[in-house]
Amino acid sequence: MHNFLPTAYLQGQFIPFKDANISIATHALHYGTGAFGGLRGIPDPNNPRQILLFRLDRHCQRLSNSARLLQFDLPADKIEHVIVDFIKKNQPTVSFYIRPFVYTSDLGIAPRLHNIEKDFFVYGLELGDYLSPDGVACRISSWYRQEDRSLPLRGKISGAYITSSLAKTEAVESGFDEAILMNSQGKVCEASGMNLFLIRNGQLITPGYEQDILEGITRDSVTTIAKAMGLTVIERPVDKSELFIADEVFLSGTAAKITPVKQIENYHLPQEKPITSQLRDKLTAITENRDPDYADWVYTVSLD
Repeated sequence: MHNFLPTAYLQGQFIPFKDANISIATHALHYGTGAFGGLRGIPDPNNPRQILLFRLDRHCQRLSNSARLLQFDLPADKIEHVIVDFIKKNQPTVSFYIRPFVYTSDLGIAPRLHNIEKDFFVYGLELGDYLSPDGVACRISSWYRQEDRSLPLRGKISGAYITSSLAKTEAVESGFDEAILMNSQGKVCEASGMNLFLIRNGQLITPGYEQDILEGITRDSVTTIAKAMGLTVIERPVDKSELFIADEVFLSGTAAKITPVKQIENYHLPQEKPITSQLRDKLTAITENRDPDYADWVYTVSLD
């Protein structure tokens, strides 16, 4: 059961979440012509009347870019303004997740992006750990990640997540926690809604953008932190067999944060994950505004 925040933003106004409804004839519901963002908010451990948002500017810019792919002009600063007001109106007291969404709001039946109304809404819900912080077991999905030449993968297009849904359910119903998708070239791509990293011989390795991955904001944060910590970061194609012999593997994302992988298929990975733990501790400190070197990554909203 989800605990939704009481106020939502829809059609240019703030209204009770229970009244924030759309028609069953909504265009985006039928054709997947929407795009979403997702970011976490947490009460400041030192001041519960302040809410900390991680890399708000990057999240708003990515959603603005996604909207452009749908031929919708939605400036990043407008998204940011709405999200800040949304938080002030909801007065959250626990960790929560914000879901902003852009979509074709018309009631037409022709699949198109031109000459059609579009809208933007925001809602939120209380959210703790999305995946177990102790680690997850993954299977290699039988479903493949789409290619950018058939779908704009630089955006979080809602229709693309049918593949993630198929892969996630396949994994869970076969006894695993999460799925790892390969791309059309047979290389490791990402999980159902997270980027993937592996560590071999002290080096941090992750598939590059040319591998049809999402441009993850947490992924970018991890690579930046790792370089600053003196780790060698390599972005390149990754083979499936590398995962089985890796020293460490972890997933990254807004909901997942940094989640260690303890098993892939029938291969159990080493229990000791020192680099994963070090990166996770560092990221946690940054999101809680305890690291002055990354203070510009944290946006503070005052509830007073």
